[in-house]
Amino acid sequence: MGAGREVQISLDGVRDKNLMQLKKLNTALFPVRYNDKYYADALASADFTKLAYYSDICVGSIACRLEKKEGGAVRVYIMTLGVLAPYRGLGIGTMLLNHVLDLCSKQNISEVYLHVQTNNEDAINFYKKFGFEITETIQNYYTNITPPDCYVLTNNITQTQTKK
Repeated sequence: MGAGREVQISLDGVRDKNLMQLKKLNTALFPVRYNDKYYADALASADFTKLAYYSDICVGSIACRLEKKEGGAVRVYIMTLGVLAPYRGLGIGTMLLNHVLDLCSKQNISEVYLHVQTNNEDAINFYKKFGFEITETIQNYYTNITPPDCYVLTNNITQTQTKK
């Protein structure tokens, strides 16, 4: 980076015309292949699914699914959150997660949860910084990766609790 050059990190919604960017990121980032339902849910969640750009290069994404609970309350399931390795540590993942947590606060959504492979300590520590807690362990959740077990991490949002 040249001295004095401002690097822009921006978020953009996922639409039909840029869905392929999300597909390419997921292929590069995750050891799992996602089906059409995943992409339909990502598109349906509107503002809860975002692509992250670093100087106009697509380097990360968050994809969520909105779920109705009994009684009509909505909770958010983070299907994926990832940033390409060379761009980690620049605040992009934080920006993506804060975006979703802020939306939850504005829309009075009090629960956000996700699954993380039990050996993914970087991800577990990242989410704990934002108030997520391990609420469950599921044996053999994943079929084609080792270890196959995952933790369910849950954040019961009380008010705006985003971190910088």
